[in-house]
Formats: sequence, C-alpha cells, structure tokens
Amino acid sequence: MFAHLTKEFNYNWKLSAPVIMGMLGHTFVGFVDNIMVGQLGSAALAAVSLGNSFFFVAMSLGIGFSTAITPLVAEADSENNFKKGKSAFKHGLFLCTVLSLLLYAMILLAKPLMKLMDQPEEVVVLAMPYLNIIAISLIPLIIFQGFKQFSDGLSLTKHAMYATLFANILNVGFNYILIFGKFGFPEMGIVGAGIGTLISRVAMIVLIWYLLKNDPKTKAFVSHIKLFVLQSSMLKKILNLGLPSAMQMFFEVAIFTAAIWLSGMLGKNAQAANQIALNLSSMTFMIAMGLSVTAMIRVGNQKGLKNYVELQRIAKSIFLMGIIFASIFATLFLIFHDVFPTLYLDLDDVNNYLDNQEVVAIASKLLLVAALFQISDSIQVVFLGALRGLQDVKIPTLITFVSYWVIGFPTSYFLGKAEVYGSTGIWIGLLVGLGSASIFLYLRFIFLTNRLIQTHNMK
Repeated sequence: MFAHLTKEFNYNWKLSAPVIMGMLGHTFVGFVDNIMVGQLGSAALAAVSLGNSFFFVAMSLGIGFSTAITPLVAEADSENNFKKGKSAFKHGLFLCTVLSLLLYAMILLAKPLMKLMDQPEEVVVLAMPYLNIIAISLIPLIIFQGFKQFSDGLSLTKHAMYATLFANILNVGFNYILIFGKFGFPEMGIVGAGIGTLISRVAMIVLIWYLLKNDPKTKAFVSHIKLFVLQSSMLKKILNLGLPSAMQMFFEVAIFTAAIWLSGMLGKNAQAANQIALNLSSMTFMIAMGLSVTAMIRVGNQKGLKNYVELQRIAKSIFLMGIIFASIFATLFLIFHDVFPTLYLDLDDVNNYLDNQEVVAIASKLLLVAALFQISDSIQVVFLGALRGLQDVKIPTLITFVSYWVIGFPTSYFLGKAEVYGSTGIWIGLLVGLGSASIFLYLRFIFLTNRLIQTHNMK
C-alpha cells in the first residue's frame, strides 16, 4: 500500500542524516558550554543560560532567514542553471552577512533588558561579558548558514556536517584551555567559554568554504564572488522568502520561551520539570528538522523540473518518515516517562530530596503529553520545509502565528494556571498549537500541489 512512498526512504535518509548530525552539532556546542561551565558553580551556569536566551532568539531569526537560499538553489540545480544558482547563493550570502550585523546590534541594544528581568545581580554581572563574546559569534554563525543552505540546496549535506563536527572538537579543546587556564593560558572562566565558541564558529566558515572550494560541483560557485555587485530582483526574491521564514521560526521559538516563563510562575520545580521535558523533546526534534531540510531540497528540485505529481509523492514519503520517527519517540516517551526525568537529577541528594521527587513527578506527566506532542511537532516542521521548497512562505507564516499565538498560547495560559492543570496545562496548550499548525500546513500543501497538478495537466 505504501510501497510507492517507502521506496524513497533510503534517499531521504541519505540527505537527512548529515543535516541531523549538523544540527545536533549546533546544540552540542551549547551542551558542552553548559557542562564545562557548570564546574564553576551554579551562578556561572545560570549566566550562560541567561546569555544564551538572548542569543537564541537572534539566532532563530538568522537561521530562519537563511533557509530562503536552499529552495532557490535546489530549483536552479534541477534546471542545470548555474547562473541562477550562483546568483541565489551570492545574494543570499550578502543578505546573511548584513542580517548577522543587524542581529548583533540588536543583541547589544537588548542587553539592558537583563537588569529589568529580576535576575540575581551576580548572574547578570557574569552574563554581560559572556554575552558580549557570543553576540560576536552570531556573525560567523549566520554567514556559515549562508554557505550551509547553499550546499544543502545542491544536495551536498555532508559539507556542513563535517564543518560543524570539526567546530565541536575545537570548542571542547578551547573551552578546556580557556575556562580552566591550561597550558599557560589565564583562567578566564565563563568568558573563556564564549571565546571558545567564537573561535569554533569562525572555523566553521573556513572549513565549509575550503570543502566547497575543493568540490568539483561547487568550486565555480564559491570562486570569484562579486559580493557587492547585486541585482534588486534577486535581493527582493530572497527577502520575500527569507523574512517570512525567519518569522515562522521566531513564532515557534517565542511560544516555547513563553512556556518557560509560564512555568516559572508556578515555581522553580515546575520550571525545572518543564526544562527536562523541553530538552528531551528538542533532541528528538532534530530528526524532524533534518527531514524538513530534505523536504525543502527535494520539493525544490521537483518544482524546477515542473514534475508536480512526483513532487507530491516524494513530499508524502518524507511526511510518512516523519510520522514513523515521531511515533517511535512517542512510544519511548510513553514507556519511559517515569525513567527519563531521573537522568537529570540526583535522587540521592538528601537536602533536595522532596524537590527532586516533585520535579520527577511533574516531568513524568509532561512526557505523557510530549508523546503526542512529538507527532504534531515533527510533522508540522516537515510540512513547513515542503512549503518552503514550493517557495510558499507568506500564508504559512500567518498559519504559524495563528496556530501558536491565537490558539496555542491562550490555551497554555488558561490551562496552565495553578488552580487548573498547572504545568500539564501549559503543555496541552503547546500540543494544541502545534497540532493546529500541522493540520493547517498539510491542508495548505495539498491545496497548492493539487492546483499545480491540475494547472499543469490542462496545458
């Protein structure tokens, strides 16, 4: 029954796996910073968390914008149109560079908000110099995304993976040397972690450029780039795709940030439980993100070929893969919902025994909701990838806003009150928002592709 879809699984995975590894690499940079800085004490760890909360919002806008490059390059690749592909890459790289500088400035302007967030003074003092450093690292990170999305558009997903994994190795090494003052270097603490991250992100650009420069398929694209010789038509095209895509990612990041804030209103234990559930869900979400990029690439290819029947079939094969993976993770969450939270806490800690038990109890309930959450969250991001491949971004942006902020957030707010369902209510709201998005985005995709098929058949 599904043979016409499952036969695509092997190629889908071939494209997805390097993307997934690369995205896990991005999250691993933050993970390493947290683990190593945690050795300095809770205040230092809190400062990294506070600094990264500012950085992550800006990063989501930059990464979301850069996704505009992939479908344009994929379409040009399927048309064997080198000039069009290089133009999309060059203009995309220029806009990513400009955006990185604007986002860097935005972080600097937002720094005073730290003092208005009712955070411990000790944490704010530590976070300020750390944020100064990682804010600079946003510039090479977004420029790297320009190269990455171009490479993904040519179905060369391994280059970005290699660059990201190499950067992680550098990050661990420089963190060890600079945080703790090894091999004659001064002990720089949390600032050392920021410098390590900055060095690793600059290295990502150097390595991906080197790999693309030495790949026969991409050498001509990345050579002799006249970055400031620009065409308004291509700039406008990328802006029209990139800005809505950036807002899509921002709306989703913002609702999860709101969930953290709502959980904090219920107390530290509820907030800790929320963080555990979010952390587990974010790791499994990387699979869906990889499939989303694959959908963007393959749909963009078929759009260039004007083979709309094949486009719809291939997209459905990726949707099916997303549902299968999400169902596996959902099953694991259901089976081990009492076990997974215990991995984050020391249950033998006598001083915090009651608090830790409460955190585990709350997180266990959240993982039951997260089991269903897995499916809706995974398929909505894959649908978004397919729609980006069709270069349809404005209506999906409206869909994400309505789903997350008109439907999801009010549900989280009202059900998340202590006298209603508390933390579980917050997650029910997230589930409702993501579920709404997945339904509306799928209907949008089917509507567009059916219309393309009918129009093409009438010619």
